[in-house]
Amino acid sequence: MPKVILSLLLSLLFVAAPVLAEGLKEDPLHREMLDIAEDLRCAVCQNQPISESNSELARDMRTIIREKLEAGESRDQIVQYFVDRYGNYVLMKPPYTGTGTALWLLPTIFLVLALGVAVFYLRSRLKGEQVEAETAVVTEEERERIRALRKGDE
Repeated sequence: MPKVILSLLLSLLFVAAPVLAEGLKEDPLHREMLDIAEDLRCAVCQNQPISESNSELARDMRTIIREKLEAGESRDQIVQYFVDRYGNYVLMKPPYTGTGTALWLLPTIFLVLALGVAVFYLRSRLKGEQVEAETAVVTEEERERIRALRKGDE
């Protein structure tokens, strides 16, 4: 008999669980607040969105987002509020600017220029050695002198 009662209670629990879960629906403002918080960087953490950070500043920022959503502000207005206070650093994906492009391209440009200079230098150096090798003709008199020097060393 106790097994039957236990089975009935468990069956009732499995049937009632989805019905009870309906009452625990998530607040839509909370979801929207988390979506915005995922796009904002915590100013005191290392490259962590405020949605994942446990710092006091991140909690305060999430509270501000929630308050602004309740006041009816749009996502863009809220993001702009934080950009005005912290600059583009607060954005997890900052906007594309020309300054950033220059910073990425300058090292590449310098590397290409350095390789070009190295290739030009090596080519001119090799050409110079070939010219010297072609013009370096040893006369018979110089050969005799070399032989004499070698005999003196022995």
